[in-house]
Amino acid sequence: MTAPEAQGLGVRPAAPRRSAGRTQAPVVAAVALGGGTGAAARYAASLWWPAHTGGFPWTTFWVNVAGCAVIGVFMAVLTGPRTVHRLVRPFFGTGVLGGFTTFSTYAVDIRQLIGTGHVRTALAYLAATPLAALTAVWLGSWAARRALERRQP
Repeated sequence: MTAPEAQGLGVRPAAPRRSAGRTQAPVVAAVALGGGTGAAARYAASLWWPAHTGGFPWTTFWVNVAGCAVIGVFMAVLTGPRTVHRLVRPFFGTGVLGGFTTFSTYAVDIRQLIGTGHVRTALAYLAATPLAALTAVWLGSWAARRALERRQP
C-alpha cells in the first residue's frame, strides 16, 4: 500500500526509525554510571568489613541482603501511581543495585570455602544467602507498599 492509499484509509505512514544505538545510548550510559556507583559502594563495604579466610563472608552476605531489600522497596515505589523518568529504573535498579549486589562473589566465596575445607560454612552460606535475599526483597516490598497505602487519602 502506498503512502497516499494509506492516508485515504486514515492510516499514518510509519515514522522514520531512529537507530537502536541512538535510542539505547542513554540507557546504556545510565546503567554503566549506576553500575560503577554500586560496585564502588560494594568495594567500600569490603574494605570497611573485610572477610576472614575460612569464615562466613558476612560483608557479601549483608551487601546482598541490603541490596535486595532496597530492590523490594524500589520496585514497590515504581509500580505506584506516580511516573518517573525513563532512566531511573536502568540507573538505580539495574545499575546501582545490580553493581552493589554481588551474586558472582557469592559463588566465588562458596568455591573458596569448599576449596579450603570449610564445607559446612560454605553450605550454610549457600543456603542462607538466597533465603535471606528473597526474604529481604519481600519484606522491603511489603513495607514500602504499606507505607504508600498509608500516605493515600
